Amino acid sequence: MNIYIVRHGQTNYNVLGLCNDNPAKDVYLTREGISQAEQIAEQLSNVAIDLIFVSQLPRTRQTARLINAYHGVRIIECEELNDIRTGFDGNPVDEYFSAVGHNRFNLVPKGGESLSQFKHRVNAFIDVLLVEDYGNVLIVAHEETMRVFAARFNHLSDQQMDSLSFANCEHLTFRVNNLFKNSA
Repeated sequence: MNIYIVRHGQTNYNVLGLCNDNPAKDVYLTREGISQAEQIAEQLSNVAIDLIFVSQLPRTRQTARLINAYHGVRIIECEELNDIRTGFDGNPVDEYFSAVGHNRFNLVPKGGESLSQFKHRVNAFIDVLLVEDYGNVLIVAHEETMRVFAARFNHLSDQQMDSLSFANCEHLTFRVNNLFKNSA
């Protein structure tokens, strides 16, 4: 199984430097974000994709739809792939990092979750992904989600994971064996 993971395209909140973890907020791809998604769609156009997973946040669905124009496969929303709940939705990203930067792994902001809790949530999704036989999957998610995937499959420490950075529409590929496939 191949897992392709893509960060969503640039959004209006990215440009403004604001946090967003609420799927109901009007956060959408900018023209630049649409262009980025179209570029990654072209890059992945000849890749065999059997299924696409996205978070519940509209920016991942928008990006996935543009990529899926080349594949025509089912898109499934998964709450486990939602961006980290910062407790700072609609507020500047800098405020979030100022509030939790000294202990992001363990500090739980009011209305949010710690990086450790987020990592556990995403790893639970990965565990299911590795047990099921979905074929080649594309995941369109968020920078934090990509960090967890990279750490899991590249055996990185939490500190190494937290230092990773991914641009809008950057993608990673992981080739994994389904260790728990039915042997019938």
